[in-house]
Amino acid sequence: MCSETGSRYTGMLLLPLAIAAIIANLLLYFPNGQVLEPAKITDLVWFFHGFLGAGLLVMVPALMLLRGGGGGCCVHRRGMLFPVLLAIQGTMGAVYCVVISSLGLLSGPFCDTGSGNYTYPFRNDSLEGNYLFNQPTWATCQEPEHIVLWNVVLFSILLGIGVVEAVLCLSQVISGLCDVYCGTCIRKGQVKENPQVSGGLDLANVNLQSSEKLGKKAPDFLTRVGLYEGNSVANFIHFARIKIDISSK
Repeated sequence: MCSETGSRYTGMLLLPLAIAAIIANLLLYFPNGQVLEPAKITDLVWFFHGFLGAGLLVMVPALMLLRGGGGGCCVHRRGMLFPVLLAIQGTMGAVYCVVISSLGLLSGPFCDTGSGNYTYPFRNDSLEGNYLFNQPTWATCQEPEHIVLWNVVLFSILLGIGVVEAVLCLSQVISGLCDVYCGTCIRKGQVKENPQVSGGLDLANVNLQSSEKLGKKAPDFLTRVGLYEGNSVANFIHFARIKIDISSK
């Protein structure tokens, strides 16, 4: 999860998916573009699986990933746990959306079959004779018009969004747990290592004199080998682990 490029790409995918889930959930409240009484809307729509599950709960980790994978999350293990917890939150929200969307597809819409009373005509169907595989039965619902198609399309979209979000968030959970376990982070122009994993680095092995004695020799040398950046030799020390004796120079 400390890999900024991969995290940002994941965030760029999750954010529009979360927005699309919110929009799809909103459209379920207006069957075929009609404004109905709340009592005439399919009950599963009120579980807010698009607003809350695949929407807000996923949007939070998406925004965190877009900001660069948690900034300095790699410095401490406790810091690395926070992005993992957000990714778990996103995974749970996406799975919640998948479950409710699946139930919405299987149970069918709340509609008027012609008697003037709203009911669920497909809720007791068996899986084999389900209305999803028998399109002529969709005419059973007369009001609102095209309510079956409306529900099938939107619940299917939310189901697909939830599956994709769950996979992306779960990948971030696995990546973050690997970072916590390994304790390392490689970022652009930077190498950080957890001393618990490396076994500790004896800085006594590096004998550097004062900056007056060093002059520009060490920076020039480190620049040539491609390990020096800025005014710090920490990258060279941690990465190469070689002993430099410049005192005689």
